[in-house]
Amino acid sequence: MAITGEIFRQNLTELLEESPSGSPELHVLAVDDSLVDRNVIERLLKVSSCKVTIVESGTRALQYLGLEGETGSLGLDSAKVNLIMTDYSMPGMTGYELLKKIKQESSVFREIPVVIMSSENVLTRIDRCLEEGAEEFLLKPVKLSDVRRLKDFIMKGKVKDVEKKSLKRMRSTDCSPPLSATYSPISLPCDPSPLSSKKARL
Repeated sequence: MAITGEIFRQNLTELLEESPSGSPELHVLAVDDSLVDRNVIERLLKVSSCKVTIVESGTRALQYLGLEGETGSLGLDSAKVNLIMTDYSMPGMTGYELLKKIKQESSVFREIPVVIMSSENVLTRIDRCLEEGAEEFLLKPVKLSDVRRLKDFIMKGKVKDVEKKSLKRMRSTDCSPPLSATYSPISLPCDPSPLSSKKARL
């Protein structure tokens, strides 16, 4: 049990060290054709201590993710994007079309949550996006509380992933029962070390 706890603490420490502030850093790719809306969402995300990459179109978003055309033009680390926020109504490629491309054509980015933003509250549009795999549909203007709620949701998922990895690693190196099992005070490790053997002889 002590080994399991130590493994979990090490992984959690690694996760927390991703950000100099001591809390995990969320990298958000925000997509909006409106300069005003891009500035608003960028400010909200930065206030919430998120790393932000802003692009002005669905095509640029796909290029940044490496799903279309040249990928080196933006020069940032697209592999670590944790959340994509996109406007629904954009010229050329709508947010819905961007969502479909990410969810249907990319095995790498399929699991990244995508949030659609729109100033129009159209139920059929909302339902269509959610059915296609959108995590959420936010009405503009996006509020700070919306961003913080999304960040909390994503970060909980990241910590859960760390816990899962810790348990998998623990089970592959240790024959102890899982954490949910009841521990007996007299249970012994499956492979006693010389130290535990000495204690047994005493």
